[in-house]
Amino acid sequence: MFTPATFATAMLMMVTSTVCWGSWANTYKLTKGYRFELFYWDYAFGIVLISLVLALTMGSLGGPTSFLSNVQSADGSNIVLALVGGFIFNIANLLLVAGIEMAGLAIAFPLAIGIALVEGVVLSYVLQPKGDPVMLGLGVGLAILAVIADGKAYGSLNAGGSVTSRKSIIVCVVSGLLMGAFAPFVTRALTAGHTLTPYSIAVFFTIGALLCCPVVNVYFMKKPLVGEPVDFSGYFKQRGSDHLLGLLGGAIWGTGTVFNFVAASFVGVAISYAIGQAAPMVAAVWGVFVWKEFRGANTTAKVYLAAMFAFYLLALFVIARAYNTAA
Repeated sequence: MFTPATFATAMLMMVTSTVCWGSWANTYKLTKGYRFELFYWDYAFGIVLISLVLALTMGSLGGPTSFLSNVQSADGSNIVLALVGGFIFNIANLLLVAGIEMAGLAIAFPLAIGIALVEGVVLSYVLQPKGDPVMLGLGVGLAILAVIADGKAYGSLNAGGSVTSRKSIIVCVVSGLLMGAFAPFVTRALTAGHTLTPYSIAVFFTIGALLCCPVVNVYFMKKPLVGEPVDFSGYFKQRGSDHLLGLLGGAIWGTGTVFNFVAASFVGVAISYAIGQAAPMVAAVWGVFVWKEFRGANTTAKVYLAAMFAFYLLALFVIARAYNTAA
């Protein structure tokens, strides 16, 4: 089983997870007329497939602890924890997308990811106090400022837009609370009793997310928070290339998740989760340079955007120091 032997390797895996988490949504942007509720089925299959591939390769080659042997020896309670973590994440992710459609990126992302970042890091650190708490707290604070600046930048593009509804705010808050709540389940499965390896956790985590879809995604298909109801007939009418994009999106996100969990086995879940949640910075890079979302942006938007990048880079540096200081 491959695990990082040095902090530099772990840091590279955490940064990779950030890039993957901030990039997978581009695959949805490339589809044509594909409702997200339908796209999400391909995405869910994609995250399970890539986690299994990585578990049977990187998670099984070399050493006595292979994926299959680990599953046989691990406590059943840890398997359940990983499944529950994935189930919770999936609800949060679906609500986040709905929140973005309802309130816009400027409101939904800062609110949901900001809540998730604080909650996930704090709860994970309580279960696994690894890293310097002062530096970690400072890094999280800088990351939150970056998320707020990101929202302000997008908000400046749409000055004078529609008033945000109370319902959309509630959706974003619930999404953030659930998004931060899955991290402690991963921490527990990684540290308590006969533990799961990071690769095994990723497999059951993604299976939990897939098992959530027949319950929650089907509900949102019938009673969407935004738009008209949709049924499965649209899924089978969609282009094959769009289905492949959905699978690719899941594979990209799943790769980032596996790498984040593997890095967490070295630096601790709190640090790994905090760095992984720098994903909005990567999404902003795609928005600026590929999707031209800031074409013709005013000076205020550009200032906020520059501040976002500066705060995130500082956050990455400080959180990295949280590990080195403790070590």
